[in-house]
Amino acid sequence: MAPDTHAADFDVQIREFGLRPSRVHRNLDPAEITSIAVNSKEGRVSSTGALSVHTGRYTGRSPNDRFIVDDGTTHDTVDWGAINHAFDPANFEALAERMKRSMDGKEAYVFDGFIGADPQNQMSIRVINDHAWQSLFARQLFIRPTGAELEAHTPEFTVMCLNDFAAEPARDATNSEAFILIGLSQKLVLIGGTQYAGEMKKALFSVMNYVLPERGVLPMHCSANISAQGGTALFFGLSGTGKTTLSADPARKLIGDDEHGWSEDGTFNIEGGCYAKCINLNREAEPQIWDAIRPGAVLENVVLDSKTREPDFADASITENTRVAYPLDYIPGAVSPSIGGHADVIVFLTTDAMGVLPPVSRLTRQGAMYHFMSGYTSKLAGTERGIKEPKAVFSECFGAPFMPRHASEYAKMLGKRIDEHDTTVYLINTGWVGGSFGTGSRISIKYSRAIVSAAVGQTLESVSYVHNDLFNLDVPQMCPGVPNDILDPRQQWSDKAVYDSVALRLAHMFVDNFAKFGDSFEDISSAGPSIP
Repeated sequence: MAPDTHAADFDVQIREFGLRPSRVHRNLDPAEITSIAVNSKEGRVSSTGALSVHTGRYTGRSPNDRFIVDDGTTHDTVDWGAINHAFDPANFEALAERMKRSMDGKEAYVFDGFIGADPQNQMSIRVINDHAWQSLFARQLFIRPTGAELEAHTPEFTVMCLNDFAAEPARDATNSEAFILIGLSQKLVLIGGTQYAGEMKKALFSVMNYVLPERGVLPMHCSANISAQGGTALFFGLSGTGKTTLSADPARKLIGDDEHGWSEDGTFNIEGGCYAKCINLNREAEPQIWDAIRPGAVLENVVLDSKTREPDFADASITENTRVAYPLDYIPGAVSPSIGGHADVIVFLTTDAMGVLPPVSRLTRQGAMYHFMSGYTSKLAGTERGIKEPKAVFSECFGAPFMPRHASEYAKMLGKRIDEHDTTVYLINTGWVGGSFGTGSRISIKYSRAIVSAAVGQTLESVSYVHNDLFNLDVPQMCPGVPNDILDPRQQWSDKAVYDSVALRLAHMFVDNFAKFGDSFEDISSAGPSIP
């Protein structure tokens, strides 16, 4: 356990918060907390040294169980609706008190640290768990304090995530036994009924997505890396589109894999770790992620061989959404502190399961705004409960499930940054070619890597483009390392008439989705598909 000369102050904080545990384990080192987790039968150590756990029935996020407390602070500032569900303050306080009482006389695990690598936009946090492995997850995903920072630590925001506490919907006004309740005024997140650790990181991301715009900082659901010459690239995309995989580039230094802010001074990582999908992981295609699966890392829902304890990354019998959590410094050459400059290049990653979008297109400033507000992709199997095969969705800002404010607020900030820094923007499709899901095949990661390398290396700025009239996109006629015919999705379909029909259907989906923003964004909507 890390030394804590201010233990008395910490004890006072715990009592004032309302906890009465029998013992508190604070900021344990990975080896110690892994040992506790194994001895408590929460998981076992794989042949690679990583702690392997199963998360029960919840193997992905549960968006219908996520709420934000509706009060004087949030009532007029949160974009309420199908994503941001309102929760009553009194019910929140009552549930918080019951959760605290459920910990009476039990052992608690606490991680004290930070989110936000930029000191000017950093928030101190406390994560309270009833399971050791989830505290290890928090330690590896958030920003770890120095010894001096830990001694002086006072949390601005607290997450209480108790796996063993389940809600009673009729009493607690939740949708199920699982709940993710974000109290922005209370500076408290309550999570229970689910063991899926990703809920903790996404809840705090939602908090930052609410707080940062008030400071003039654009919060982004993106990964980021930086070249040897200092050029910063951002990769937007929902889970499964390739943010983590494609930003983990041996030729560039990683800033972060999922959540960032863009201030007047540059970009910065919100987290201190990576949370990578590892279904079908192999060393050749994703060497940095492969090598990060070692002592201190946490494997979620990966099947281990019963005798050798070797991970079987191809086995999806538990879920397609197998994951590994590890700290940023497990990636060779990761930037420390995880801060970069203003973005030279932005990549919007979409996984088009309909198989009709080009693998890469260059966007105008208006086109960038259009596709940012649209956020088209396909939800992949396992990333949320109930998703069994790819499903076309429009997720505003490529992260609607985590954005409390209206999409236009974030979009205006992005447009301002693009204008200020002359940023080049590309739409890259990592989805299907030669047909829709079930008929075609997913584009080779080898080709996706080549496209990304050309985009962030600015090679695509010097090639010829042809205009795709239907989708109103500028498509390069060549890209190093990619066969030219791959760049034209229509040529990959054996039945061109079927392609035309499916493409037209997707174009209509774009137009119908954007109509929800109304006439005030007519100048941006003109950059979308042009339906004959």
